[in-house]
This record gives sequence, C-alpha cells and structure tokens, in this order.
Amino acid sequence: MSLGASIREIHRRLVSHFGPLEPPRVWDPLDELIYTVLSQNTSDTNSTRAFAALRERFPDWRQVVDADTAEVAAAIRPGGLANTKAPRIQAILRKIEEREGKLDLQWMGGAADEQVSDYLSVLPGVGPKTVACVLAFALRRDAVPVDTHVHRVAGRLGLIPPKTSAEAAHGILRDEIPPELRVEMHVGLVKLGREVCGARRPMCAACPLRDVCPVGAAGKP
Repeated sequence: MSLGASIREIHRRLVSHFGPLEPPRVWDPLDELIYTVLSQNTSDTNSTRAFAALRERFPDWRQVVDADTAEVAAAIRPGGLANTKAPRIQAILRKIEEREGKLDLQWMGGAADEQVSDYLSVLPGVGPKTVACVLAFALRRDAVPVDTHVHRVAGRLGLIPPKTSAEAAHGILRDEIPPELRVEMHVGLVKLGREVCGARRPMCAACPLRDVCPVGAAGKP
C-alpha cells in the first residue's frame, strides 16, 4: 500500500470509527492565536478554562495589554505556566498593535497561507503548531497542526520517521497528507490519541488502525 493510499485508508477508518471529523472550533484569528498560546504544554481542558477566565477578566484585548502582568497571570493560572504565558501574550498583543495600529487580525481572511505564516512566526513564542491552528481553525485553511497526540500517533503509524521533532513533523505531514484531508486528519488523530492510542497504555486491541499500524500489528505498543 502506497503512503498516499494508506493515509486515505487511515482517514476513512477514522471517520468510520469517530464519525464526522469536524474542527473543534472556528474563531477569530486573534482569539485562536491567544488560545493556542495558552494551550502550549497543557491539556485542552486547562487551556479552555484559562482562555475563558482571561476573557471574563479582560473582555477586551486592550485591557490585557494595559494590565499588570501579575493580573494576567492570575487570570490564566488554570492553564499552567502562567508566569511564562502572561508576559508572552502581552508581548504578542503589543507586537500586533505595533504592526497593525490595532488589535485585529481580520485581514488574514484574505491573505495567502504563506503571508499568514510569515507574519505569525516572528511573534514571541509562536511556533508551527500555533501557526497551523490559526490557519486551520480561524481561517479554515488546509493545515495539520501537530500537537502531542498527532505527533505520537503519527510516529506509531510510521507517517513520520522515528525521533522526528514536532516542528519537523509539521512539514512532513503537510507534504504527505492531501490538502483536503489535513484538518480532518488532525482531528481524527487527536481523537485517536486521546481515546485509544494513549502515551503510556495504548489500547491496540480496540484501535481501528491496528492492522495498518507497525506498532499495533507487531503487538509492541
């Protein structure tokens, strides 16, 4: 089975197992950017709580810029690493305002993917995953964010070479996965990683991909 054919088969089975692989959210680009920064090195549950708490405390992004960093950190404490993420978020917002004259990234809706990527990549603490999340979830572009679940599952499936970094995996998976399947593959691999292919105890016997997975087929999770 060719790699392209295997990816399409993996996608087909993920849809069959989980149902429609809909994006988790469709947000404004700036909201998605800040949410994804909050999601770094924590769970979705914690990052969602942190974002909700941040928006409740500071309904306007301008208030976040003007606030004392300790106040921002207190608001996002549920997400973890608050003392690192608070100044990072403020630095991002200040940089955007400096470049745009306002706290708004709506122009990205009409911009090319490369332009969006180049713009975001120079912001403090913004890496390939954050860029891909903004492209996929705010702009509905064909991107495949590589979070910890996607990285782990793609490695076990042999879609990326052993010891491939998460950063390098973005480019590999972007090139391997057909554009129209990228967002759905992200959603499906995340679901599989959360519910079946766990980091410590993957449930290979229950996996819809076991016979096409080198790890599962070998019985060596």
